[in-house]
Amino acid sequence: MADPRGFLKTRERELPTNRPVEVRLQDWRDVHEHRVEGQPFLKNQAGRCMDCGIPFCHQGCPLGNLIPEWNDLVRQDQWADAIERLHATNNFPEFTGRVCPAPCESSCVLGINQPAVTIKNIEVSIIDEAFERGLVTPVIPQRLTGKTVAVVGSGPAGLAAAQQLTRAGHTVVVYERDAAIGGLLRFGIPDFKLEKLHIDRRLEQMTAEGTRFRPGVEIGKDITWDVLRSRFDAVVLATGATVPRPLAVPGADLDGIHFAMEFLHQANTVVAGGEVADQIVATGKHVVIIGGGDTGSDCLGTSLRQGAASVTTLAIGKKPPLERAAHQPWPTDPILFEVSSSHEEGGERAYLASTVEFVAGPDGAVRALRVAETEYLPDGRRVPKEGTEREIPADLVLVAMGFTGPETETLTAQDGVELTARGLVARDDDFAGSHPGLFVAGDAGRGQSLIVWAIAEGRAAAAAVDAYLQGETELPAPVAASTVSLRP
Repeated sequence: MADPRGFLKTRERELPTNRPVEVRLQDWRDVHEHRVEGQPFLKNQAGRCMDCGIPFCHQGCPLGNLIPEWNDLVRQDQWADAIERLHATNNFPEFTGRVCPAPCESSCVLGINQPAVTIKNIEVSIIDEAFERGLVTPVIPQRLTGKTVAVVGSGPAGLAAAQQLTRAGHTVVVYERDAAIGGLLRFGIPDFKLEKLHIDRRLEQMTAEGTRFRPGVEIGKDITWDVLRSRFDAVVLATGATVPRPLAVPGADLDGIHFAMEFLHQANTVVAGGEVADQIVATGKHVVIIGGGDTGSDCLGTSLRQGAASVTTLAIGKKPPLERAAHQPWPTDPILFEVSSSHEEGGERAYLASTVEFVAGPDGAVRALRVAETEYLPDGRRVPKEGTEREIPADLVLVAMGFTGPETETLTAQDGVELTARGLVARDDDFAGSHPGLFVAGDAGRGQSLIVWAIAEGRAAAAAVDAYLQGETELPAPVAASTVSLRP
């Protein structure tokens, strides 16, 4: 445990300050001033971790991170041991420590009557210090099994599965249809939240371990699914849930209306030095973002950096409360009103806003949105309230309403892979798909979820693949597949 009296001596949370808004809006660098070893506040925060008997932070984290252990190691300046304990359950703490919403903190026992321990910041401090000290080195497998595995998709689930399987001695090839490895980590999350150097240095480690990467190869087009399965002993499908949820209202096909991920993908490509013809940009435009989640927040920060004239974010539901609601007691992960770094930078937020229609201008492009106040019916449905309509000017509309599931057209047409009623790739409790040797990890089988769930599923799917190929496995399996089993 950490300091037995730490939570009594230090009662408040303390986090690194963000760079000033007027400064960070001029670039795409990380908004946070991350502080690591040598900063007294970090030890004090780690020392607040209690001897709580039952660490509920474990159940809040799908990875089962050993949070009390590495908190105490940070308090004692034992950085090598801290990163060893952190890596024991999490392949990529540099990702989760930056973009995970930290359900572990909602489960912190200290959070019952004090602000929770700053678990997420301590986590990212450990991995940043570990890289700085040269403590992150390749883990070379002791022997090669002669078995081959293809991983399709290079997001957090695919990368986690690939690293685990490579370390188990299998020959692993990761296929990615984009021009660079990383999936939505690289193309969906802006640099001001996750600078791409964190991806690149982890890929260097994985390459040194033996994982092979094939960007710019689209399975189903460049290589058919059935051919891929014939070439490898096992295939891990980790393509994510990339089909955006549409907004079916009149005028949705007007010019100037785009899905959020199209906008973010292009912006991230350009920030990385690439070129995009006819790039969607917010410069000088009145931008309306439909959807109040993380993707909408990313669109907000990106639009402000591109010089938007104004940005308005619309959410169809009620404004969340500032404190836990009675039906979301500790240690559940509550829905609370959050102010992201992008919200600090500007823009307006509107709640109970139902989009009724997109209004066209003289040039045929979108000119405005007609919105109405959201009314909750007794059966739980949400509908626009008559007589409350108003218009919001808009030159650019970004639809950030989440994702409905994976892209499966070629998968089903070429290989007859089974899907669930929700359109996800069917799998059983051991992550096995409908064909022998096919395994499904992450959002493709789970549906849209958190990065921490993707890594957990990638690790668990790797254990299932290893057991399939070898008859047994020593790889850890933190979770079981959460979809309905294929077996009767």
